[in-house]
Amino acid sequence: MVSPLLVWVTFFAPLFACVLITLFSLRHKASSSLIAIAGILTSFFCSCLIFIQIFQTNPPAQLQASLPWIQFDALTINFGFLINPLSVLMLLIVAGVGSTIFIYSKGYMGQDPGSPRFFALLSLFAFSMIGIVLSNNFIQLFIFWELVGLSSYLLIGFWYAKPSAADAGLKAFMVNRLSDFGFLCGILLLWGISDTGHGRSFQFTDLSGVVPFISPHLMTIVALLLFCGVIGKSAQIPLHVWLIDAMEGPTPVSALIHAATMVAAGIYLLARTFFIFEHSTTALCIIAYTGALTSLMAAILAIVENDIKKILAYSTLSQLGLMVMALGLGGPMQGMYHLTTHAFFKALLFLGAGSVIYALDHEQNIWNMQGLLKKMPVTGLTFLIGTLALCGIFPLSGFWSKDAILGLAFKQNTVLYLIATLASGFTAFYMGRLFLVVFWENSFPSSKEGDDRKIHESPAVMTIPLVLLAILSAIGGFIGIPHLLIAGEAPEKLNMKVAVISSVIALLGLGFSYMIYGKRMASDPLATKLGSFYVVLKNKFYFDIVYGWYVDNVQQKVAVFFSWFEKEFIVRLCVGGITNLAMFGGKNFRYLQNGLVGFYALVFVLGAILLFLFLMLMSFQN
Repeated sequence: MVSPLLVWVTFFAPLFACVLITLFSLRHKASSSLIAIAGILTSFFCSCLIFIQIFQTNPPAQLQASLPWIQFDALTINFGFLINPLSVLMLLIVAGVGSTIFIYSKGYMGQDPGSPRFFALLSLFAFSMIGIVLSNNFIQLFIFWELVGLSSYLLIGFWYAKPSAADAGLKAFMVNRLSDFGFLCGILLLWGISDTGHGRSFQFTDLSGVVPFISPHLMTIVALLLFCGVIGKSAQIPLHVWLIDAMEGPTPVSALIHAATMVAAGIYLLARTFFIFEHSTTALCIIAYTGALTSLMAAILAIVENDIKKILAYSTLSQLGLMVMALGLGGPMQGMYHLTTHAFFKALLFLGAGSVIYALDHEQNIWNMQGLLKKMPVTGLTFLIGTLALCGIFPLSGFWSKDAILGLAFKQNTVLYLIATLASGFTAFYMGRLFLVVFWENSFPSSKEGDDRKIHESPAVMTIPLVLLAILSAIGGFIGIPHLLIAGEAPEKLNMKVAVISSVIALLGLGFSYMIYGKRMASDPLATKLGSFYVVLKNKFYFDIVYGWYVDNVQQKVAVFFSWFEKEFIVRLCVGGITNLAMFGGKNFRYLQNGLVGFYALVFVLGAILLFLFLMLMSFQN
């Protein structure tokens, strides 16, 4: 039986670390990092114990506990947790991968004067994500959902004195507020149309028994509104624009956002509430095509990107698209499987990129890097493992999870399968390009002066997490996560046709990248080979330009109009007019109270005359 105490400790350990750092360690770099690491390791250790306890029974156990929180006549909201195989899987990802990132951050942020604040925010971020994972009702989940958004805003804009970082944090915050409005509307609509027989409820376990009896048309609306939250958090078209700019934050933040927390929240939400989505084929179709198009678009944009972190950000967009597509095809197991393996190799790639950036004094342009494999062998070799895993090369983890999604698409929708396969080919190409330019000896000559810089391997506190993540990236696919943790079934046989085709496509992509970037050249050949399309790609299909035009020419003008309307009509005419009328009346009617008896008698007589005339007039009309 799962111990509730273990769950509560898992829940609040990072928050406790955040509070300790904030109150006592903001001036002590060493202690703040150790407190943060202790907090996340405590959560990870307890998660492992929960994992062991929950799988002692067959089928796996489930535990739910709640404490009274908010209660009105028709509304009851509890604060609690729901432990089942899905939430345990996500707990292990968040706490396990998060632990490696926290340890790595001790070395990466060790010299930053704001590192105590960084570790306090990092702990708050981890607590927020664990809150999403463990929540057993929509309101609690939404609160932690917003707390994740706040934490990401503070961490993306951590270097707030840098305008681009401050703008990126604000952009991420505002885009997610837009999507979260739709998400909240979906939650409230679902509550309004659901009746458990004992009143309406936000509890997942209660709703799962009610949803099948609700009108399919209403469920389609609810599902699409809930999907709005996924579009924002997991950066799907058309709200994907914030994720690339989010690379302005420290590299460990990028790794945490892309591997184990913020963007994973959307996929987890789809899997957690799949009992809602599975009742609407229309919603599932929209979800599947949104994911597929996001995957292909991001993979295409990555082939011309020159910032090492932004290339990896595009790869995250692409892989998230595949996960969303899998869930739209009715495959929550396949989506969560890829989410798990992706957490391993994406954390590895981002931390590897951070190791390079650290060694090159915060240089991020790949064309100012070359031949780093010899100078940084641990970083280079582990980065290679992560690259091959992302490309889906057998037998690394990405091969198994990606092919599970491709196999699902192959069975159900040929168009989606072709889109996903094409995106996988582009993935292999741009990741080959990234590795060859940064680590290969014969890559593009550096435009950075001083190629004799004393570049050396990162310290052990940064390389040990790389090695651990490389091992997980290599063997993580063999654990058959979706079958063991969610369905409790034996793994399905591998679709050999899909596996062979995807492997050939991946090798072709890597081969083409070697043909182009495996030798020294004067400039990036894609700039000439793609012609005017290269400009389109560099402008990211003009999404940001269109949004910028809309904000400047539509939103701001509407805001100016309503600002004038509020000031001149509501304030001056309505509020001010009534106030002035009352003041005018009071000022003039006070003269009637002058204390002169003769004046009062005159007014009385005039009033009587007017009343008499009024009565006479009424009698004539009758």
